[in-house]
Amino acid sequence: MLLYSGDSCLFSHRVRFLAKIKKMTLNVVSVNLDDLPEDLLQLNPYGTVPTLLERRIALYDSRVIIDHLDERYPHPPLMPVEPLKRARMRLALYRIERDWYSLIEDIEGKSERKSLRSRKSLAESLQSSQQVFSIRKFFLSDDMTLVDVSLAPLLWRIEKYGIRLNRKECEPMFRYMDRLFAIPGFTESLTPSEQDMR
Repeated sequence: MLLYSGDSCLFSHRVRFLAKIKKMTLNVVSVNLDDLPEDLLQLNPYGTVPTLLERRIALYDSRVIIDHLDERYPHPPLMPVEPLKRARMRLALYRIERDWYSLIEDIEGKSERKSLRSRKSLAESLQSSQQVFSIRKFFLSDDMTLVDVSLAPLLWRIEKYGIRLNRKECEPMFRYMDRLFAIPGFTESLTPSEQDMR
């Protein structure tokens, strides 16, 4: 399997982290987003990363990729077996992508005004979510799920994004972050540019 990945791309990071958790062997091709390789453009009409090539089939969109890899490599399972619990995790993942991931484009964008507004929104939303981080060992679960795989790269970047949260007020989230970042495979999933983010 071949993964086209951005060195500091949040979406690519969640795929690389999942691959490490599953102990998969991926050939990772680091892509310069300002100079996309021709083969990537032929595989993916959007020219985006991550893009996974498996058996001549190209998958793009990080959510599609992580869902596929979790089903294809079922150990360790990263979604509950019970349908209602699985639906609840999918809903949590949807909300994280819609409420938090959606702010990243503006935070990383060229408009300082939009970036400031999105940083403020993300900081306030994380601040108000402390109870959710304290309920269980992982996000709404005693076991790690795809939600945690998706949150870890985002939370790893909050300092880089200029989001300053009071550690005492956000203690549940910081404890959760410490647990995530200690998971075997997380540090191995980091690129050199991601290692420099914290």
